[in-house]
Amino acid sequence: MLTKLKKKVQNMLTSEAKAAHKIGLTPNAVSLIGLTLAIFSAAAYAITQNQPLWILLATILLLASGFCDALDGILARNYQQESVFGGFFDSLLDRYADAAVYAGVIIGGLCDPSWGLAALAGSMLVSYSRARAEAAEINMESVGVAERAERILILAAASVAAIFWLPALNIGIVLLAVLSNLTVLQRGLYVYKSLKKKKITEN
Repeated sequence: MLTKLKKKVQNMLTSEAKAAHKIGLTPNAVSLIGLTLAIFSAAAYAITQNQPLWILLATILLLASGFCDALDGILARNYQQESVFGGFFDSLLDRYADAAVYAGVIIGGLCDPSWGLAALAGSMLVSYSRARAEAAEINMESVGVAERAERILILAAASVAAIFWLPALNIGIVLLAVLSNLTVLQRGLYVYKSLKKKKITEN
């Protein structure tokens, strides 16, 4: 959904990518930094004890992690460092980052655990559905209402609102659970239609 906007943002981050390249950062290193920031964000959510400053810190770290997720791709493309392993590694670390953050929110008692687990499962399956579809040579970019960028922004917005009204974070998690699993459904239907069309064309 935000794929086109993400590409515009990536084009705007060329100077940051240049600076990162100058100090010797590789795309894989930036991906690892992003994961580390996500883990710190998760820790801040987990120990928040309903303190607004911890939620604010968790939000800042979450957005910084998302920034790294955009930056590693720019580095790879602009400095000819793209590789099959790099794409795999980045995707793998993104899943760990997502899992850590949702776990932190659940452990911190900031959402209903059932909805938190539903949001976590949906997040993992959004990625898995894309991987399986692309293995079947079906492009899934921008298919679905809640790709990773959308999920990060929704969680960040809910977290900022929770600084002033704590239940907002639980509402955000409920929304993420619904939208991420809806995205899985959308992708399933898209793959079904694509394969059906492909079969008709081949016949």
